[in-house]
Amino acid sequence: MAEIAIALQTALERRRALGTPGRANARVLAQGDGWSVADVVCTSGPQDTPFEEEHSHYSIAIVLAGSFQYRSATGRALMTPGSVLLGNPGRCYECGHEHAEGDRCLSFWYAPHYFEPLVAEVGHRPIRDFAVPRIPPMRSLAATVALAAANVLAGEDAAWHEVGLQLAARAVHLSSGVTGTYRAPANAEARVTRTIRMIDERPETPLTLDTMGRIAGLSSYHFLRTFQRLTGITPHQYILRARLREAALQILTRRQPILDLAFDCGFGDVSNFNRAFRAEFGMSPRAFRRRGA
Repeated sequence: MAEIAIALQTALERRRALGTPGRANARVLAQGDGWSVADVVCTSGPQDTPFEEEHSHYSIAIVLAGSFQYRSATGRALMTPGSVLLGNPGRCYECGHEHAEGDRCLSFWYAPHYFEPLVAEVGHRPIRDFAVPRIPPMRSLAATVALAAANVLAGEDAAWHEVGLQLAARAVHLSSGVTGTYRAPANAEARVTRTIRMIDERPETPLTLDTMGRIAGLSSYHFLRTFQRLTGITPHQYILRARLREAALQILTRRQPILDLAFDCGFGDVSNFNRAFRAEFGMSPRAFRRRGA
């Protein structure tokens, strides 16, 4: 989502020019009784020492751009665009940027008195805490992620309360089916992170598994296995979903013909694009544009 990354790049360039330490800046977009949502831009990098913090609320954050390592009592996870961070109130956590600079997240915070009745209302068994640190990029969350990103770019009042409710309900259901995270050797994680950053900067660029393996300095099999264990999906799925997220965002924020947007996002055949889009978002690109409007 190239437009989403602009604010992050601007903040990183400002930080480099001033020579200041990296830090996270949260801009509150909306709030209500027991919930709030903020656009969080972090400029930390490998030169910054991560420090321990504590979740004051239930936290569900969509990663919009960049990447970072998230550690909590529930495990360790590599956070990438499209993935969703999960945090429990009163629990310590740490975010680090060991292999690359900066990230941008859309963070929802829920007070226990708001979140726990919501869990019961969506028909899920009661949960004390999230049992995993993140949800990987998944088809079930694709529409919510794209619409949330479009709302950030819109720069106007959005239905954040509705988005927050939908996100919380889906996160509760999906997190119960996510398996534990995988800890890769630091050098392998760094190589995969570089590849992920390259994909996110130019998702339309054609990349084969062999090419990505060579870039990462790993065999194709080792790269595939490590990538899937770190991100929760295969490289092919990651690239496809990065392209579809970019296409969905442009469909919602631009008035260009959908065919042109599909080509710009790396799809060479409109029928394949329509089929992939419908599978990911549950509707055609035109229906998605009408619904977003």
